Amino acid sequence: MPKTTRKGTAKQSELPATLRRSPAKAQRTFAKAHDAAAEEYDDAERAHRVAYAALKHSYEKVGDHWEAKDEKGPSDTRAAGGRGTDAPTAGGVDANASKKHLYDLARRLDVRGRSTMSKEELVDALQKENARRTRRAG
Repeated sequence: MPKTTRKGTAKQSELPATLRRSPAKAQRTFAKAHDAAAEEYDDAERAHRVAYAALKHSYEKVGDHWEAKDEKGPSDTRAAGGRGTDAPTAGGVDANASKKHLYDLARRLDVRGRSTMSKEELVDALQKENARRTRRAG
């Protein structure tokens, strides 16, 4: 099912809930990448993965929505590895960001114990907090 209208805007009814709570540019990025991949590959699951990969290049998941990253680029080792890699994904958390950036996000989201966490622990804690907030937002 196409995620964009004829005018190129994202169809709200076709977007995941986290994207409906996100900026219009993030919605368009996801929707256009999805539609292009669906046309290219004729595979819904692959189109969905491609759309999220495109989104994660410029946006990171913060709580129950997506926000623009300070610097564009792969968000984790799986994104950097490309198709076929078995590296773990960080679920929208920009695992390649600095520890300070991750700590600041953890502070915004009130993640407990953040001051003693390593970078990897911050990524894990942010993933869990994002998932919790997404479930709660419905």
